[in-house]
Amino acid sequence: MPATFVVVPLWQGSVSARAMSHVDGAEAIRGDLPSAATLTVEVPVEAGEALGTGIQRYSTIRRVREAAAAVLEQVPDWALTIGGDCGASLAAVGHASARGEGELAVLWLDAHPDLNTPDTSPSGGFGGMTLRAIAGEGAEGLKLDESQRVPPERIVLGGARAFDDEERRYIDEHGVQTLTVEDLSDPTVVVGALEATGASRVFVHIDLDVLDPSALTGLSYPLPFGVDAATLAATLRAVVARFPIAGAAIAGFAPGSPLAAEDDLPTILRLVAALTSAERGEA
Repeated sequence: MPATFVVVPLWQGSVSARAMSHVDGAEAIRGDLPSAATLTVEVPVEAGEALGTGIQRYSTIRRVREAAAAVLEQVPDWALTIGGDCGASLAAVGHASARGEGELAVLWLDAHPDLNTPDTSPSGGFGGMTLRAIAGEGAEGLKLDESQRVPPERIVLGGARAFDDEERRYIDEHGVQTLTVEDLSDPTVVVGALEATGASRVFVHIDLDVLDPSALTGLSYPLPFGVDAATLAATLRAVVARFPIAGAAIAGFAPGSPLAAEDDLPTILRLVAALTSAERGEA
């Protein structure tokens, strides 16, 4: 069955000065998606409170996680989640993990590992803790439970080029597979890393800052020396040709203006097409 698009215009997990632009980014992408196959999660206007968790805006992020989980239950096959910041992937991975047969691997394509905890995060932004919560660690109400969590041995981190000390420690201690930007240019390396996890299906998360800033202007955390869009699209097609896709997410689009969003959309839609290529027999 084809993908259902689930739009989650979450901004509260970002601590960027352009955090609220993630709402505009999600809405801009939604405008080019098929309306009959698109569901939207309502995100509260209020920022929310930390409630002693060490996570900025925790209360709203938790509400959105619960609302997204409810919307995802309506999806007949697999969901391509459109964020918002990276926190939008939390419920999406939980949904993919709980449904379907066989172990799930997560391919996390991001300039940042997002492996901090509330105790180690330098900012308190949940976006930088999302993958650690997916692995089952972090604040109650956000970290995935034992039935949904994806252990570190089934995580493949690709394109990261800004690491905090705790993230490096976690990667080294747990043997998380990491792929460089150069690795992402060779689909066989990426597919091989996923095969090495022993998983039979894959969730693909794309924070658009994995791309080089020359490919996309609407980034809240642009970092140089990222992958180019054509290369990433080719790798995604290879991944979805090899593995059943259990779910996917595209996050981190924070356009500076409606006109800038229009300029960036063809690049983003190219990635959407790559993620859905298998269902059209194009992968």
